[in-house]
Amino acid sequence: MNDDWWNPEIPSFVVVGRVNAGKTSTLATLLEVDNDAVLRISATPGETTGVQALPVEYDGEEWVRFLDTPGFQQPVEAMREIEKIAGDRVPGPDDVKEFVETCGAHFPDEVRLLEPVVRGAGILYVVDPTKPLRDSFLAEIEILRWSGRPRLALMNPQEQGGGYETEWRERLGTAFNLTRTFDAHAARYDERRKLMLALLQIEERHAERIERVLQAMDAEWDQRREDAAEALVDFLEKALTLRARDGLDERDLGVPARRERKMEALVEEYFTKLAKLERECLDRWLKTYRHHLLQADIDPVRHRGLDLEQEETWRKFGLNRWQLAAAGAGIGAAAGAAFDLGVGVHSLGAGTVIGALGGGAAAFLKGGALPELKVSGLGKLGFKSGEGRTLVVGPPSSPNFPWVLLDSMLVRYASILERAHGRRDAAKIQVAEGDSRVREFPRERRSLLQKWFTSCLKGKVDRGLEPEVFAAVVEALGE
Repeated sequence: MNDDWWNPEIPSFVVVGRVNAGKTSTLATLLEVDNDAVLRISATPGETTGVQALPVEYDGEEWVRFLDTPGFQQPVEAMREIEKIAGDRVPGPDDVKEFVETCGAHFPDEVRLLEPVVRGAGILYVVDPTKPLRDSFLAEIEILRWSGRPRLALMNPQEQGGGYETEWRERLGTAFNLTRTFDAHAARYDERRKLMLALLQIEERHAERIERVLQAMDAEWDQRREDAAEALVDFLEKALTLRARDGLDERDLGVPARRERKMEALVEEYFTKLAKLERECLDRWLKTYRHHLLQADIDPVRHRGLDLEQEETWRKFGLNRWQLAAAGAGIGAAAGAAFDLGVGVHSLGAGTVIGALGGGAAAFLKGGALPELKVSGLGKLGFKSGEGRTLVVGPPSSPNFPWVLLDSMLVRYASILERAHGRRDAAKIQVAEGDSRVREFPRERRSLLQKWFTSCLKGKVDRGLEPEVFAAVVEALGE
């Protein structure tokens, strides 16, 4: 019998469960596998044994191994056979071992399941507590108890209601070292970590290796957050410095219809580029958190990611008017100047005029307004002979624009974190309902980000602020 799946030096846990009890979804969530392709965990299917080894590897080294096995098919009959082997004695590990060695012809599935157990694997028993506790389940529990191996029972509810959890918990408590609830369709990182910690509690022989896994999990999770922060800062900088440009000549200036067509094309180009930047950031996040079935909800045909033309967007996301006023105070005319484009392009100048009122006042007056795309290049000055001008579109004129962008990305980040890998339905990243994230930021963080946002909007990104901005974004993602 092929036993490539077994290594006595590596802590192994055999995963036992009925079909539809949630065994597969538990493994998928624990090991971050959202489809048939195994990501960080490299699958090694058993051949004649029916055992599939799922090693947990960090930095190229295997630390823990999970063994997926066929479920019990004849648990009551197998229990009676083991009792027959034991005779007048209470069945124990030796009787389970003899059953594995002698009864493969009549109980092939039970033997395949129990072979890793008699070799020394711990047991992860997955049950659905919404189902009644029938005799067949009682037989499974007894056989696993007789094995004498460390045992962890996981109650993974597959549906709402049922009313059998108390009965299951009491029965499992008499036969297993620990009993835990683990909803594989909703479990997040902290629940996965607690499950790994529970394995440490029942398997002290391999404490050092399991502790190394916990340390590696934490380090990897921190690194992912930093990678996500880097992607977000990169997106914000590119989005705030984004402009759509096209040349203007005297015919454009003299024929309003030509100018309008050019303007419409630039507006479409601006939103298309902005949507592309959003998708790139979200795709980086999905790769970082190993999601294949979750997709960015951005339709390139509609050239809209975040819908900046909807009043609801501006009401739901970003800072409130008082927070905008506080964040803008002290920046002064620079806040308004951020919406003009600088040397070589003639602006309407409205941003500078409003900014001269004072950053706080400008932010308060403009904070509740629907966005209008900033348009530069249509000043009153005429063309010199042989010279052209440039029409520039973007960004939306509301000073809340950077905050709306950041807020919308934070809620989508939360949606990615909330998605358990045990779910196998394809879905799009949801913009969750609820309060704005950025409105809960401490005042110091809002002031820091506003200063950086202003530099980006001016097209002169303050690189000296980048370390502080990165740290602030890491902290925000952690929240």
